[in-house]
Amino acid sequence: MKRNTWQREAVRSALDTQMGFVSAQNLHSSLRGEGSHIGLATVYRALSDLANEGEADSLQSPEGESLYRACSVGHHHHLICRSCGLAVEIEADDVEVWAKSVASLHGFSQAEHVVDIFGYCSACVPEVAR
Repeated sequence: MKRNTWQREAVRSALDTQMGFVSAQNLHSSLRGEGSHIGLATVYRALSDLANEGEADSLQSPEGESLYRACSVGHHHHLICRSCGLAVEIEADDVEVWAKSVASLHGFSQAEHVVDIFGYCSACVPEVAR
């Protein structure tokens, strides 16, 4: 476990205020807008550490950019709005059964998986339909 520095705490706190997934650049801009002197490389490092320790979720956007979000503890999946970035944690029992079955069928054990479903939330559907 990494040492808690003021920079790491600043990143963790800023991540907690986000509605959905956010890029390191956007989080850095937000911190700088609040008067922080934290560097972009430090934000990247802190986000990576938080994700590795299970305190943040990390995923790649459809464009390939790494995005982060504060998360609950334990295995979970997400519904993510392609327009506004809203992220909702969901349970997916059918996915869990399927993943174990497919892994076993092919002789794998202790298989892990990541499932993120991208779409448009109800607030963004009218904007997309225009």
